Amino acid sequence: MFNSTGHLEGAKLSASDGDIGTLVDTYFDDQAWAIRHLVVDTGNWLYGRSVLISPYAVQQPVAGDTSIRLALTRQQIKDSPDVDTRQPVSRQQELALARHYAYPAYWDGGGLWALDALPDAALTATAPTGRAANHAMLAGDLPGDDVHLRSSGHVTGYDVQASDDSIGQVQDFVFDVRSWAIRYLVVDTQRWWPGGQRVLVGTHWVDRIDWASRQLHMRLTLAQVRASPGFQDVASISRDDEIRLHRNYERPGYWD
Repeated sequence: MFNSTGHLEGAKLSASDGDIGTLVDTYFDDQAWAIRHLVVDTGNWLYGRSVLISPYAVQQPVAGDTSIRLALTRQQIKDSPDVDTRQPVSRQQELALARHYAYPAYWDGGGLWALDALPDAALTATAPTGRAANHAMLAGDLPGDDVHLRSSGHVTGYDVQASDDSIGQVQDFVFDVRSWAIRYLVVDTQRWWPGGQRVLVGTHWVDRIDWASRQLHMRLTLAQVRASPGFQDVASISRDDEIRLHRNYERPGYWD
């Protein structure tokens, strides 16, 4: 099942003992293409402070819901390290958050989420032996300023370059509601040629991102994009739709 970051915007988040604020953005890992943090505007509760919430804390798959329940208390969130969400988030800041919440370091262990492909399963997989090793790693420090997270709001609007032409702009990010892996970009081609439409392209087809020029480069052709099935609604994406999409682009499925 899929959802999109655009659909999540404006969702209300609640801790076990009350509301905490509104989702205004997501941060994704530009290497693994997975959502790593939800950016929450806490409004008057924390005097306008924004906080980062990991998918580790989310209690249910965020499918059609406009509210997100967290396995946290308001006090835990209030006491969390203050991160300036207007600036790039570094690995060091993520370490501080992981230490505070006693979460596994998602980048350590070989899976998308530490030792597993799912954040909730990773929490179970790290207990007790794996958790001890993870806590030992969290007790250390990382050198340098390893900035690797990107704002989905910032990347929305980036130009998408096929091998032979520009094909459109990033409009949204489609992710798996259980793993939080971003599987597709929604690309709006409507201003690029008559009869253009919104289409999906796989994030695993991105060859490189030019952050300075705000461009994503893919080895796709304009003809392939024009022949691609149109994207209608994130809730209606089926595996058959994905198979047809991958066949059009002559790419293997990520599920193979």
